[in-house]
Amino acid sequence: MEEVLTGIIALWDALMDGRPRGITRAFRDPSFYWVISFLILPLSLIIMMIFRKVKLLDRYLEPTAMFFIYMAIAMIIFVEVIRRFVFNVQAAWSTTLPPYLFLLLTWIGCAYNVKLRAHLSFGEVRAMMQPTARLAMSFLDAILWYVMAVIVVVATLRLTANSAANFQIMLGTDNVMRWWFYICVPVAWLILYARVLENLLADVRNYRAGQEFGLTNELARE
Repeated sequence: MEEVLTGIIALWDALMDGRPRGITRAFRDPSFYWVISFLILPLSLIIMMIFRKVKLLDRYLEPTAMFFIYMAIAMIIFVEVIRRFVFNVQAAWSTTLPPYLFLLLTWIGCAYNVKLRAHLSFGEVRAMMQPTARLAMSFLDAILWYVMAVIVVVATLRLTANSAANFQIMLGTDNVMRWWFYICVPVAWLILYARVLENLLADVRNYRAGQEFGLTNELARE
């Protein structure tokens, strides 16, 4: 426990100092896992409360982000293919930017699918379970998503800090930093886990009310 507290203090000092190298070293400390483990739940709850207060954001955040990111990827590929094969010119960043945009599209889309319960959840199996067992599966979902969120957030924050410390620039550009895209992944995972908590609380509420829960809309109608 003493080592964990020491690591947390070292992390705080590195953040206050603001030097990328120091932050990178602090993020590599094993205690960083504990820090993220303690932070993910309250931060996700804050995001969930924001969604509840701002209905417009709750309804349109992920679809709007996915639409514009997807259209940006499609337009870059469409325009640059024409420019390459018709005019024999091509923007240097046209082959490097779309993969970074797709990275954002993937996790934001994952959060949206969790919200809709359209992700892989073996709904047909759950439909055959008793309500108590189904509720237990909902809690298991939340726990597994929590473990994955900790792993992903720690890994991507370490990658972000390392990229910023080494001033890594996206290939084909002069001043677009890679860490600008990497840092969006932990944010997307906080949104994702906020959706997981929304589903869990809805399942608990419906379980207490004796209503159907824990299924996709199609299975619930059946």
